[in-house]
Amino acid sequence: MPSLSENTLFGMGNPLLDISAVVDKDFLDKFGLKPNDQILAEDKHKALFEEIVKRKNVEYHAGGSTQNSVKIAQWMIQKPHKVATFFGCIGTDRFGEILKKKAEEAHVDAHYYEQSEEPTGTCAACITGDNRSLVANLAAANCYKKEKHLDLDGNWELVKKAKVYYIAGFFLTVSPESILKVAKHASDNNKIFCLNLSAPFISQFFKKHLMNVMPYVDILFGNETEAATFAKELGFETDDIAEIAKKTQNLPKENTKRQRVVVFTQGKDDTVATVGEKVTMFPVVDIDQSAIVDTNGAGDSFVGGFLSALVQEQVLEECIRAGHYSANVIIKLTYNTGLYTVVWIFPSSLHVSVRALQPFVCKQTPKSHRNPLRICRRTFILRRFRDNEEEYIREGGTNLKRFDLGSNK
Repeated sequence: MPSLSENTLFGMGNPLLDISAVVDKDFLDKFGLKPNDQILAEDKHKALFEEIVKRKNVEYHAGGSTQNSVKIAQWMIQKPHKVATFFGCIGTDRFGEILKKKAEEAHVDAHYYEQSEEPTGTCAACITGDNRSLVANLAAANCYKKEKHLDLDGNWELVKKAKVYYIAGFFLTVSPESILKVAKHASDNNKIFCLNLSAPFISQFFKKHLMNVMPYVDILFGNETEAATFAKELGFETDDIAEIAKKTQNLPKENTKRQRVVVFTQGKDDTVATVGEKVTMFPVVDIDQSAIVDTNGAGDSFVGGFLSALVQEQVLEECIRAGHYSANVIIKLTYNTGLYTVVWIFPSSLHVSVRALQPFVCKQTPKSHRNPLRICRRTFILRRFRDNEEEYIREGGTNLKRFDLGSNK
């Protein structure tokens, strides 16, 4: 396995600061929100972002589709830090400063184009019980300018350092010219360029931009719904996902040194991927459906896991396995609903009693979940700090297992 260096993975997209807080029904009613919904912010929601940050135990995370994926990739890789680079546009405001801090905490080398005309993009997660209502305000994320950021010598040098490139289709609505420049660089230098269909509306309303980029795409991601819409827009005249994958693979391609790989996820059903001249089904990780907390973000997480193996030059089967693993972890993470069951734990070499673990339960954890044994069954990313060094432990069942970080320990 090759050793990784900084800036090997490049991502570019729409950065959002995710703001999560527990609210009540009155808060939802005030802003006309449903308990479990996803909407774009309107003028009437402007005050929402000012109010939600005043809630108790508000949490901030660096978000946005592409940024989520490169964050997951960096988490899977662990060290070295800053393997993942990210470009996007933010505002020169408080939320922008928080977003920069959160990206840094995730060890992502984020280089944002900062402008003052629009505020930093945000996504408010208004949590009530097991429900969450998402309100996204893209704002500055829509303002990325190729000539003012990507074309700058210092930034372009970072692009050139990368070996793998990933951009979600959402960015086609913002700066298709930036995508084309990166895609052509990857193609001309026999590097790997990856694109995600992202949502049905991308194929429907941004088909021209999508098909301008498609000849440079080495790996295409999407889910079954996005694949079906893409096939309809291109006149494939089939709803068979394996056939759609094959037809997509055979679309015109600039760099003939690399055969296009198409990967379509299908939720709990098999992932479909083109492997050489064949289409292969890859079973997902078995999971008790009752253990699923939130499937939102599973697609971004799958891509992140996939990319973490891809930059280490793993074969396709291993990339998909890594994608399945990371998605499996994320859909069981209770922080997606605001229930932070993170426990701080000592090295497994120490014999720590259950009672001793009790003080290390995160304060945000509901009292009903504060039994450490239950937390061990519910928690899928456990962290400890020692000498300012962060390590991650992954677990299965009630048995805590240290993830082998190798030389990263």
